[in-house]
Amino acid sequence: MNPTLKPSHPTYLIALVVVIGLITWAVVETAYVTLPLLPWTAVPTLLLLALGEAFTGWNVLRRIRRKPGTRPVEPLVVARMAALGKASAHAAAVLAGVFAGFALSLSDSLDKQTPRTDFFVSGGTFLAALVLVGTAFFLEYACRVPKGPDDEDHGPGASRA
Repeated sequence: MNPTLKPSHPTYLIALVVVIGLITWAVVETAYVTLPLLPWTAVPTLLLLALGEAFTGWNVLRRIRRKPGTRPVEPLVVARMAALGKASAHAAAVLAGVFAGFALSLSDSLDKQTPRTDFFVSGGTFLAALVLVGTAFFLEYACRVPKGPDDEDHGPGASRA
């Protein structure tokens, strides 16, 4: 067994958002009146996480490419950052699906105060989750080792014997 960490696939994340969104939509359609108000605090939390990952990705990218004034980065740190980026992308996709389902379900009740408030909170949280997905992709990208002039493109699954 050869355990490797592969980059996140956008198609998988889009499918995750859609499936989770549909499940949430079905649940909210039947049980909205029993649910508590949505917390607005998820929006700044996700945006702060996105800011942290963007900053970390920028630093890792500069250090891997050995820009002037930077120290080399430890390989284990890069592996951990790549795992963080992948985990963040998947978790943010799930959150985006949940809040997209909420927004979709509440879009026909905008004439009432509480559903309208929840609609805007869920829409803002959905957008913040998408920003986090984007910065997680950037963090994953920043952790890639650039190809050197002696490296050949062997393609996926090719051996380097």
